[in-house]
Amino acid sequence: MKKTILLCLLISVLGFAQQQNPDSKINSIIQDKKATVGISVLGFENGFKYDKNGDQKLPMQSVFKFHIAAAVLDFVDHGKLSMDQKVSLSASNLLPDTWSPLRDKYSTGSAAVPLSEIIEYTVAKSDNNGCDILLKLLGGTKTVQKFMDSKGVKGFQIKYNEAEMHRDWNAQYKNYSTAVSATEVLKKLYDGKLLSKKSTEYLMDVMLSTSTGMNKLVGQLPKGTPVARKTGASGKNNAGLTGAENEIAIVTLPDGKHYAIAVFVSNSTETQEVNCKMISDISKSVWDYFNK
Repeated sequence: MKKTILLCLLISVLGFAQQQNPDSKINSIIQDKKATVGISVLGFENGFKYDKNGDQKLPMQSVFKFHIAAAVLDFVDHGKLSMDQKVSLSASNLLPDTWSPLRDKYSTGSAAVPLSEIIEYTVAKSDNNGCDILLKLLGGTKTVQKFMDSKGVKGFQIKYNEAEMHRDWNAQYKNYSTAVSATEVLKKLYDGKLLSKKSTEYLMDVMLSTSTGMNKLVGQLPKGTPVARKTGASGKNNAGLTGAENEIAIVTLPDGKHYAIAVFVSNSTETQEVNCKMISDISKSVWDYFNK
C-alpha cells in the first residue's frame, strides 16, 4: 500500500515538474532536426524565463525590420521625422526582384506617400524596398545600432540593408540577434522603455496586423489571439541551406497577460515546411504551458 502511494506521488511530482517547463516538449520537436534552433520565452507578468540556445547569435533576416521601425519612430518622437511627411517612390528605390508589395501597389510610376505607409508595409508586410527606404531616411544601419545600444539592447548587430543581403548570402550573418535579446527588446517596447506611449501603441498595432508567416508562431494558436509579431526568412541558397526562418512576437493570453517568444531556425537543411512547422509546434507548446 505504501509503495503504491509513493509511486503515485512520484508520478504526480514528475507530471507537475513537466508542466512547469516546456523543455521536454520542445526537445522532442527539435531533437531530430538538421538545424540550429534558438528559442527564448519571457513571461511579462510572472517573470517566467525559458531559452534553448538563447545566447547564440543567429541571422535575423527581416526580423530586423522591427528594430529599424523602432529607430524610425524614435526619430518621430524627437521631431526629426513626422508620420505624415511625404516619401518619394520611384524606380530608383522600388527595386525589382525583391519582395515588395509596396512596389506592386505603385508599379505605374512615381508617387509620394506618407512615412506611416512605408513603416506599415515594412513591418506588417515585410517589404524589402520599404525597409531600405527607412534606413536611408535614418542615415543607415549605424543609426539603428546606436539607438539599440542606447536602450541597453545586447546581443544585437545590424550591418547591412536588404539590397546588400540580396547581393551577398553571407551578409545576413552580420545582421544577428540572440533569441534572448529579441524577447528582451520586445519587453522593453511593451514597458514603454523604447518609445513614447503613442509610438509604442502605433508599433504594436502595426505588428498585430502582420500578414506574413501565418504558418509559424500563430499557426496553431486559437483564432483571434492577439499576436504582435515580426517574421524573417532567407529562403534557400544553391546548396539547399536555409540561413534563417524566424519569428518574434508578443502574445496576449486569454486572461490578459502576455509573453514574448522568439524562435530562430538557422543553417537548416530541412524543407521550408519542416522549418515553419517546427516554429509552429514550439509556439503551441509554449501556449499550452501558459494556459495549463
